[in-house]
Amino acid sequence: MSVAKVTEIIASSEKSFDDAMAAGIKRANQTLRNIRGAWVKEMKVDCENGKITTYRVTMKVTFILTD
Repeated sequence: MSVAKVTEIIASSEKSFDDAMAAGIKRANQTLRNIRGAWVKEMKVDCENGKITTYRVTMKVTFILTD
């Protein structure tokens, strides 16, 4: 039997939402082991002078706990 845990992370990118998601998972993988998936809870952009400057995502990351 395995037990999963879910943690919430926020990641950002100046390029795209996809890049923000990839950066968030890459960083989470440095600390969390056995990441199995994630779902995007929220997407947000920061704007300046009518242009998007930052893409932000809030994600719920699921990972399996080890003994």
